[in-house]
Amino acid sequence: MAKTTYLTEEGLKKLNDELDHLIAVERPNISKQIAEAREKGDLSENAEYDAAKEAQGLLEMKISKLQETIRNARVIDESQLKSDVVQILTKVKILNTKMKKEMTYTLVAESEANLKEGKISIETPIAKGLLGKKVGDVVQIKIPAGIIELKILEISR
Repeated sequence: MAKTTYLTEEGLKKLNDELDHLIAVERPNISKQIAEAREKGDLSENAEYDAAKEAQGLLEMKISKLQETIRNARVIDESQLKSDVVQILTKVKILNTKMKKEMTYTLVAESEANLKEGKISIETPIAKGLLGKKVGDVVQIKIPAGIIELKILEISR
């Protein structure tokens, strides 16, 4: 069964734009490379042809995966989200109790994650540990480096 991906309108638009680019620009470019390599003669010893065919296979796989993600995407109605508990698309301000460091993250779908923008995937251990929690809750989360303790300071949209 295919995995449902929850996206914002903006996230779905980005995926559709990427898919359109792959189909309208990248696919014709690779077809052209294959045709040019084919014109050079013996395909059994043609590295350019082999490389272009491999690139074509990878591109088709990427297109197929993107189409499946879009097909199984559910757009989140942001107006229905509450800000009393941590959930997807909420912005959460947390305090690392050991390091006394505050951080703010927005929990987003995996395809929209961007750490530079403070957007972390709902699939990360930190996001999973924060889901369903409220302001004032202290959670211990197992991460690759060990266990961290985070206190939820603020939740907003």
